[in-house]
Amino acid sequence: MFRDTPVVPLASSLAPSDPVPTTVGRVTDPTPTSSSASAAARDAGATAPLVPDTDSGLALAAWRRTIHGLYRQVREATDLEAAHDLWRRTRDELFTTNPVTPLLPEDRPHFTGLPTKPYDAAWRFEVPILPAEPHRMVVETGTDGDVPFDRVGRVEVPGVGSLDVWRLRSYGGGLFVPVGDALAGKPGGTYGGGRYLVDSVKGADLGPGSEPGTIVLDFNFAYNPSCAYDPAWACPLAQPGNRVAVEIPVGERYSGSH
Repeated sequence: MFRDTPVVPLASSLAPSDPVPTTVGRVTDPTPTSSSASAAARDAGATAPLVPDTDSGLALAAWRRTIHGLYRQVREATDLEAAHDLWRRTRDELFTTNPVTPLLPEDRPHFTGLPTKPYDAAWRFEVPILPAEPHRMVVETGTDGDVPFDRVGRVEVPGVGSLDVWRLRSYGGGLFVPVGDALAGKPGGTYGGGRYLVDSVKGADLGPGSEPGTIVLDFNFAYNPSCAYDPAWACPLAQPGNRVAVEIPVGERYSGSH
């Protein structure tokens, strides 16, 4: 496989104060990277599992099916504040009841919902995808081998800055747009490794804008990767081209220690 960038090594964890990510891999739908994490995920079925906790394949399928359906409803919604509330409540339910929740066993009894800020329409944008210098990022994971991402463009978000747009080149394909803001790693801020805006292979996709060649980026729907909750997970995080100097006060926040 050709690489025009160094392979980013896999790390076991990322403290919220880390300014630059070192943990990379898969996220959005849980895929634990150790047998102990897998067993812990199964333990979550002791509450009110959506599917039998003995079949993590069915649990994972249920998670993905729910996320794909959820984002379809959001794309079709005319009341975005109500759609955002549905997004928040559905994700809270998944984290609470699905056996492959990324919550650690010791965190589940105290979980009351993901810390998500109220909807603010000022943080929804439709922006054109602009040309960018071709670049390949190779994510080295413990479960899926080398996962290549190609930079296929960039977006200029008013009042925010430039964000690289990546394309997953392995099975499934899709666009990937993470973001790390000035609140990353700060107490009560956002996850140190950044959050996800678009991860279309996993269903997290708000679709194209109203004009040809544009994409919807709504920072109200920015969410933490699973490694924010369990360091056994592997996640592709925001690289320098996806980090901005401004604070993004909406979306999911972070109060953990991973």
